Amino acid sequence: MPDTKINARKRAIILVVDGCGIGAAPDAAAFGDPLDANSLGNTARAVGGLKLPNFQRLGLGNIAPLEGIKAVDSPKAFFGKLQELSRGKDTQTGHWEMMGILNECSFPVYPDGFPPELIEQFLKATGCKDVLCNKPYSGTKLLDDFGEEHQRTGNPIVYTSGDSVWQLACHVDTVPLAKQYEWCQIARDMLQGPHRVGRVIARPFKGAPGSYKRLSFERRDFGVRPPGETFLDQFLASGQGVLGIGKIEDIFDKQGLSHAQHTGSNKEGLELTLSAIKNTYDFSGKEICANAPLTTPLIFTNLVDTDSLYGHRRNPEGYADALIEIDQWLEVLIDAMSPEDLLIISSDHGNDPTAPGTDHTREFVPLIAYSKSLESVPDAGKAIGTRHGFHDMAASLAAWFAMEWQHGGRSFIPQLTEVI
Repeated sequence: MPDTKINARKRAIILVVDGCGIGAAPDAAAFGDPLDANSLGNTARAVGGLKLPNFQRLGLGNIAPLEGIKAVDSPKAFFGKLQELSRGKDTQTGHWEMMGILNECSFPVYPDGFPPELIEQFLKATGCKDVLCNKPYSGTKLLDDFGEEHQRTGNPIVYTSGDSVWQLACHVDTVPLAKQYEWCQIARDMLQGPHRVGRVIARPFKGAPGSYKRLSFERRDFGVRPPGETFLDQFLASGQGVLGIGKIEDIFDKQGLSHAQHTGSNKEGLELTLSAIKNTYDFSGKEICANAPLTTPLIFTNLVDTDSLYGHRRNPEGYADALIEIDQWLEVLIDAMSPEDLLIISSDHGNDPTAPGTDHTREFVPLIAYSKSLESVPDAGKAIGTRHGFHDMAASLAAWFAMEWQHGGRSFIPQLTEVI
């Protein structure tokens, strides 16, 4: 068993800007993606240039050319990009790899909808008479096309996407939330073996025909557990807590977390992250493991709007606005940090809002790592280049907390482990 003692004075904050790639990966074509896929670059071009002054100061424009974002002479943060090694371009695979797990088995996808035998099994287990849709579909157009029929018949809307997901949408006045979650758990238990999808997602909505609205806060993801021990597991075993904000709890199926809170928007996720940094976060009722530690030196936040609201819907203007919102919060978050805090900003996959279709895109993802205690590192030492594997993030967290980590990856914090 590795030594799990850590430097208790340190903290780390991880911000995952969901679906934020920075150029097609070398194997993009094997995943059906265009070789010019570039979530950040193509968004910048589509809107006439991105204005992200705080990201710019940290060094985002030094990673790759981005219209509107300059490469600065003295970037404040370590900067570079990560290449995914796992076989996938989905949320779980990306997050798992960040925490040290390489997923060698792709999750199944259903471009023609789910086979009849799965639907029959679901109907038998739930008592539903039928399902609506059963094909890849836009989550917002879906409500316009099937919402009224769903309310009239009570039949749930079941659909998928280019991702490995079984999604279930029901109006909260037609099917109570508790029943929707129950049906999703039934689907999760059913979808095993060759049909072991990455996530079953409850997509509740409200409103009237023509003005239906999805309820982001009530969304629930029923995932599968990581296939091995992650850095989060080892960190929790050290006696220190891990706070998951947003859908982190669902991505890791609660594994390796001491506390968690779902969010309905990026703004809420950023507000909660700030309160955790400032030590004003209310932990009451957020415990998700036995004997949850009283402190959470590791704060893990997923900011999903770039992906769910704008990437999949191919809306570069909305995508750019979401980035601007995050950029504005960065100044506040950094100001609240102490010299013992490390901020890592990255992503789990691409989701180019200008690409064909509605699927994720296989891309490099940006990496920015900042601490006030590391600002004095010479500028040349802050360029970490292209890192092969998202798991370098776990290795860097281990170095930051002075922990032993034996699951691969190299740290990008040179003071502690290597000279870049």
